[in-house]
Amino acid sequence: MMRILLFLATNIAIMIVVGIIFSVFGIGSVLDARGVDLNLNALLVMSAVIGMTGSVVSLAMSKWSAKQAMGVQVIASAQSQTERWLIDIVAKQARLAGIGMPEVGIFHAPEANAFATGMSKNNALVAVSTGLLQSMDADEVEAVIGHEISHVANGDMVTMALMQGVVNTFVFFFATLIGHFVDKVVFKTERGTGPAYYITQMLAQIALGFLASMLVMWFSRYREFKADAGGAKLAGRDKMIAALRALQRGHEAQDLPGQLAAFGINGGGVSRLFMSHPPLEERIAALQNSR
Repeated sequence: MMRILLFLATNIAIMIVVGIIFSVFGIGSVLDARGVDLNLNALLVMSAVIGMTGSVVSLAMSKWSAKQAMGVQVIASAQSQTERWLIDIVAKQARLAGIGMPEVGIFHAPEANAFATGMSKNNALVAVSTGLLQSMDADEVEAVIGHEISHVANGDMVTMALMQGVVNTFVFFFATLIGHFVDKVVFKTERGTGPAYYITQMLAQIALGFLASMLVMWFSRYREFKADAGGAKLAGRDKMIAALRALQRGHEAQDLPGQLAAFGINGGGVSRLFMSHPPLEERIAALQNSR
């Protein structure tokens, strides 16, 4: 709850600052002079509602979506020694991390991967791939689970959803503002809203969203280092390093879909700025240099 209140306060504070900047530079007056009847405060509120709603709904549906997208088979009752061991490890680490017991699942994929998702610390899902169970030994799998449990304990799912909501808010706000400016000031549309607004607003959302994703991915990479440290604390530093080295030995895991990429054990991208995970060598170095 404190995390949610903090992000709401941050969102409100940014909106106030933006409003002050617009007032000081007279942006609202320029638009008014061109016949744009635009209430910037109302636009900020509307943008926040639009931006945050999608993220909150996505977070609320995250476990269901993950199960459907990845074909996760939740272990309701252990049918094998491996499944029993998996449940026991998750239960042990959840207890050490001070969170409720997550659902535990397995999804079929040849790549070594795992992820955690869920609405809250006490309503989460931890899932591992069949490829991970087949390619790693017990100590390495334990460390991977510790990494995912740390994501849950750190509240990373909620934090990322709220951050995405804040980013969406200001992407929509500035895209709308740019659209009106181009329509009225550049193309000098006199009555109503011209096609230039809709085209510019759409293009601005794409461009601003592209830039904003760099900020979201930077934060995702930051949280990966924290989750690695948490995994090292729960399972042992040597086990966590061994797990990351096992990922290095294998081929790169395919990207998990959508928001799940930010909470997997492995990930990548075409450019460092858009990578959800730091390079494995950097993660290993960070653990080796920790005390």
